[in-house]
Amino acid sequence: QVQLVESGGGLVQAGGSLRLSCAASTTIFSINDMDWYRQAPGKQRELVATITRGGSTNYADSVKGRFTISRDNYKNTVYLQMNSLKPEDTAVYSCYATITTTPGRVVSTWGQGTQVTVSS
Repeated sequence: QVQLVESGGGLVQAGGSLRLSCAASTTIFSINDMDWYRQAPGKQRELVATITRGGSTNYADSVKGRFTISRDNYKNTVYLQMNSLKPEDTAVYSCYATITTTPGRVVSTWGQGTQVTVSS
């Protein structure tokens, strides 16, 4: 069963940057739409950014102008570039995607999550 694998989380000071990556664990046909979510302790999960297969993007108001979602369709990888990080960006970040594993077969799946901690 295909899974999504995130990487790039870590500890950074306020004002710093991190780039998260999300890729399929096995060979697939394509990643269709992908979302990045985050969940901070004691808070509800929040949709941070979305990118479609065609490259259209949307962002939560809280990250507009600071975060950029992008994709490399040849590598079947989606990225979340996070700049000007704030302590309130601290959360577990998870990707969620619809994937065409083979032509005609589409599944939806989550990544395991990666911790982002921003110190003040």
